[in-house]
Amino acid sequence: MTSKIRWGILSTAKINEALIFAMRSAPRSELVAVASRTPEAAQAYAAQNAIPIAYGSYEELLADPNIDVIYNPLPNKLHAEWTVKAAQAGKHVLLEKPLVTTMSDFDAIAAAAQAHNVVVFEAFMALHAPQNRKVAALIQQGRIGKLHLINSWFSYYLPPENVGNIRLHPDLDGGAFWDVGVYPNSLSITVTGGRAPQQVWAVRDVGETGVDVGMSAQLRFDGGAVAQIYAGFRAPSVHGAQFIGTDGMIRIQEPWFPGMRNRTTHGDPTTIQITNRDGSEENIVVPATNAWQMEVEAMEACLLDGAPPVVPLSLSREFLRSALAVYESARTGKPVDLT
Repeated sequence: MTSKIRWGILSTAKINEALIFAMRSAPRSELVAVASRTPEAAQAYAAQNAIPIAYGSYEELLADPNIDVIYNPLPNKLHAEWTVKAAQAGKHVLLEKPLVTTMSDFDAIAAAAQAHNVVVFEAFMALHAPQNRKVAALIQQGRIGKLHLINSWFSYYLPPENVGNIRLHPDLDGGAFWDVGVYPNSLSITVTGGRAPQQVWAVRDVGETGVDVGMSAQLRFDGGAVAQIYAGFRAPSVHGAQFIGTDGMIRIQEPWFPGMRNRTTHGDPTTIQITNRDGSEENIVVPATNAWQMEVEAMEACLLDGAPPVVPLSLSREFLRSALAVYESARTGKPVDLT
């Protein structure tokens, strides 16, 4: 491998704009190619975004020996198939969240990564953000004492008539929880030590296409902490998280895209608000960072420095165990025990 890692993008998804900016901003990355399902679409996208090489099929991109890493933002249902194929072609993969939606698909990716000695990790930009890593460290260091309660939410309005949106498509594993519920789910697991909850209880609202358009869940963790999380497509755009312990409370107003009101900037500073048990308050200002660039640089560190992923597959497995339990509880109307 050269002193830079060479990227190829699998598809022309909207989220690519954030990663294109991040790859071009990261010091040891180079964006080389993009692939689409037709040559015309790939060439038009490459010209629009000044990407040197355009491939008219995903297979052509995977066969390029000059590509080190694939960014895979395909619809959820296609994550496992094309990540396994990328691994078999010797490519490392940054895979958009959610990594997968079934445990069998997770096992297939993990096996392929091990067999072909490649790095695969989930593109949870929020978990790469210094703000959220700082919050997790504060909680694990006991800054607010024993953690009792996490409240977190992520919703936006997706009109019911927008039935063509892949997020509303049941055959592509759409749904509010897979789309935005995975953010509070993953953050709750991360700050409580990286293990799935012991018990999950959830209720859902099902929309016109049969996918969940609202999901409320309660996760009970080893040690007693409880997370109450909400994800939805039928509410205003609201983001937030708070963490309540015996000695205080931490609040963050921008947990999912910290300082990133625009995908193609270097971001703005963010603030972690702490309320102490005596009522005094403290604000910790986190310098501006682009969290998408942080995940690109995390891949650089893995491949060029031998560093471990910030979000290893072992952690993504815990996220998936919890998410599957949320869906099972919502389906059955009963709590799910994960012990």
